[in-house]
Order: sequence, then structure tokens, then C-alpha cells
Amino acid sequence: MRANCSSSSACPANSSEEELTVGPEAHGSLELVFTVVSAVMMGLLMFSLGCSVEIRKLWWHIRRPWGIAVGLLCQFGLMPLTAYLLAISFSLKPVHAIAVLIMGCCPGGTISNIFTFWVDGDMDLSISMTACSTVAALGMMPLCLYLYTWSWDLAQNLTIPYQNIGITLVCLTIPVAFGICVNYRWPKQSKLILKVGAVVGGVLLLVVTVAGVVLAKGSWNSDTTLLTISFIFPLIGHVTGFLLALLTHQSWQRCRTISLETGAQNIQMCITMLQLSFTAEHLVQMFNFPLAYGLFQLVDGVLIVAAYQIYKRRLKNRPRKRNPDCAEVCHDKKCREASAFLEVHEEAAGTLEPSGPMDRHRALEPIGHVTSCE
Repeated sequence: MRANCSSSSACPANSSEEELTVGPEAHGSLELVFTVVSAVMMGLLMFSLGCSVEIRKLWWHIRRPWGIAVGLLCQFGLMPLTAYLLAISFSLKPVHAIAVLIMGCCPGGTISNIFTFWVDGDMDLSISMTACSTVAALGMMPLCLYLYTWSWDLAQNLTIPYQNIGITLVCLTIPVAFGICVNYRWPKQSKLILKVGAVVGGVLLLVVTVAGVVLAKGSWNSDTTLLTISFIFPLIGHVTGFLLALLTHQSWQRCRTISLETGAQNIQMCITMLQLSFTAEHLVQMFNFPLAYGLFQLVDGVLIVAAYQIYKRRLKNRPRKRNPDCAEVCHDKKCREASAFLEVHEEAAGTLEPSGPMDRHRALEPIGHVTSCE
């Protein structure tokens, strides 16, 4: 009896309907506070990251959008395909499969800009990719969802959150534009703002992680298959994005940037689309995946940043170990060559005895050159 009523949004025979509707609303106040605080902090953070963007480099990326094109191919080519293959490979239920596919079709999230800054990526490319993928989502999200779900028998129509896309675009471009202006007019002050923004970004990540654990505490008791997919999905995005950027002969800095942009999805947009498209009964089964994906996305990003910082420190320590020996060798070479240089000119001065100013100048010209230690 309950199975027959499960497809209806209002079933009087279903005695647990009130319990199901309470599920997504139980943390309503917490989600509201979390959304407002994170939006304000994200705006301030994007303003500080915008202080690292130079107008000349940003315009260069727009005029030659090869890196942006590779990033969009990863965002709306690799990620939806990966989501579809994961849903088929793990034989997910339709309600779970559509949640995974919606996540794969979402544009890149602003959290990737924070990680890009910490791995010394191309901030101009990162911010331009986030903005371009958000604009492209207006057409690419419905297109990708139609291509991958036309053979699925969906009981409900999917609603694209155009309003959420517009709000995301405004919250991204306006703070970044102010940051670019500050960097153009006050470059010294912009560096200080950038350092403060890096600290704010760390605090924001901590807040988002704790809030994600609180909001998704019920998802840890859900299907382990969804948890497995939410763990490997962002990793696949990072790896495939890096490999595609490498195959297209992008620089190492751009490869890191495109990799982080590919694996980092807009979680809030996915949640909004689920809320607009499905009933409360279905949301109970689908809401856990985007929260778990967002949590593992943060964990993967932190691990990538930590690995890069360790690698960076090791590269800095290698030349220091070689410098003392190299300095001694170079000092000995320079001393020997300098003494030989003086001896030659002393002999030349004693034997030639230049008579005119031009002869004296020629006698003082160096015979050899001092080699440097490489």
C-alpha cells in the first residue's frame, strides 16, 4: 500500500508523510543562518581574491580563451559523462542516479578559487573559468540533462534554477570587479587584502566543513554506494581535468587550475535544483548525496593543497643544500681567475709600457672572462 502511494506528493494513506516532510525542514533555521553567513564570507573572499587579478592577464584570457575552452570541456563534457557512467556502473536507483547526474551537470563552484590560490595556480584563469561556466550553465545544464536522461523514465520534470544561477553570477562578478579595481589603483594595499582573504578562506572552509558534517550527519547511515560515489566523483574530476589540460599542452600552473575547477562543483545550485524539482519524499533520499559530495570535495581539496605545499617546500630546500659547495667552488675559481688576470696585466704593463692614453686603455682591457658556477 505504501509502495503504491510513494509516487504521489500528497497521499492520505501514507501515515509517515509528516515525518518525511519534517526531514528536510528539521535544519531549516540552521541552513538559513549557514547560507547567509557563507554568502557574506564568500563575497568578502571573492573580493580579496579579486585583488590578485590583473586586468591585462584577464583580458588576455578573454581574447585567447584556449584555457577557458579546455575548462568548459572538462566541466560540461567530462563531469556529466562521469556522472552518467558512475550511475550505470553502480546500478543506482533512478532517484539516486538523477541526483548524481545533476551534480555532474552543475557549473564550477567558487571553492575552487580558494584552492587555486593556495596551489599557486592561475587566478585569472580560475575566476574567468568560474564565471564562464556559470554563464554557460544557463544553456549547458538543460542540454546535458536532456542528453543523458532522455532514455530514463522520469515521473517529474527537472527545473533549472535560473534565478540561483543569476544570483551566483552576480555574487561572483561584483566582488571580483571591486577587487580588480583595488589591485589596479592600490597594488600595495591589495597584497595585504589578499593575505587577509587567505585567512578568511581557511576559516570559511572550516565553517563549511563543520556545518556540512552537522547537516549531513544522517547521510552516514545511508546507502554506502552513494557515499562511495561522492568520495570518488571529485577525485575523478580532478584527475581527468589535469590529464586533459596536460594533453592540450597547458602549462603546469594551468593544469593545476583546470584540475581544481573540474572537480569542484557548485553544491548550492545542485541542492536548489533538487528542491525545485522533487517532492519532500524524494528529497529525503536525494538530499544526502550533494552534502556528502561537498564534504569530500573539501577533503580532497585540502589534501591536494597539503601535497602541493609539501612538494613546494622540498623544492625550496634542495638548492640550499647545494649552494654552500657551489659557493666554495665558485669562490676558488674566481680567485684563481682573478689572480691570473692580474698577473697577465702586470706582465703586460711591465713589458709594453704604453705611451699614449689609447695604449693605456688597451692594456687594461680584460683578456679572459670570469665564469660563473651553475
